[in-house]
Amino acid sequence: MSANLYLDHFGFTERPFSLSPDPDFLFWSRAHARAFSVLEYGMVTRAPLTVVTGEVGTGKTTLIQALLRRLDPNQVVGLISNAQGDRGDLLRWVLNALDVTHPDAADYVTLFQTFQDFVLKVYADGGHVVLIIDEAQNLGAETLEELRMLTNINSGKDELLQLILVGQPELRQLIERPELRQFAQRVTATYHLDPMDFVTTREYVRHRLTHVGGSGDEFTDQAIRAIHGESTGIPRIINKICDLSLVYAASAGQDLVDMATIRELIEDGLILRPFKEPLFLTNRVDRPRKAAE
Repeated sequence: MSANLYLDHFGFTERPFSLSPDPDFLFWSRAHARAFSVLEYGMVTRAPLTVVTGEVGTGKTTLIQALLRRLDPNQVVGLISNAQGDRGDLLRWVLNALDVTHPDAADYVTLFQTFQDFVLKVYADGGHVVLIIDEAQNLGAETLEELRMLTNINSGKDELLQLILVGQPELRQLIERPELRQFAQRVTATYHLDPMDFVTTREYVRHRLTHVGGSGDEFTDQAIRAIHGESTGIPRIINKICDLSLVYAASAGQDLVDMATIRELIEDGLILRPFKEPLFLTNRVDRPRKAAE
């Protein structure tokens, strides 16, 4: 069934639960509002380092896109996603994000000088540089330390360079390692975005439905409760389940998504649960085997 069929069936102007990050659909839950306020605080105060973390699919990238819409014209922004590599590779990522040309065969000193000259020029023109690094948990300890060293370009009371790091919970664990204590000390503001509870999930679903012209009551409370349980409150998974639910309901000629619809989705195997590591309350110790008698 095409998506248009359920759009016509429910009278929606567009898909309410697309998986692509879209600031137009941003739902300001309490947690998302706080996370965004931390990002804005970092921007307004020109904090050298701001960190926001959260599980996969909690809406971090959507918050970044919303932030980009509110930036000051004097802020020169570079957005980096999935940066990986060794020493020197980071500077190439940074220069590419800022659209700064540099020789392909340039060594580290040349790359750093090119970056420093660019930052100083922006500052001389009345602006400052902001680097936003998404999926920052992919950076290793050495790369994070290299990022910290970049902030040494800041001097006096003026901040010429700001860094905003966004990533999964592993990023926070990485920053808390002893060898990165100098990096952690420069983090001015940080926030961890938790999954949504049931009440917030219900408000989230209704928000997206009304945004596309729906009534907001196309899902029963029992169905939303089941969706919350299956998704554990992760917005991306909520979107996936809701989108499929609408397809199933429309194909059956139903005006409501009810518990039976969600149960059918589960029975048909359309909901894939993420793998979770087993929980050990203590360090597992293998028992020694008895010697053969």
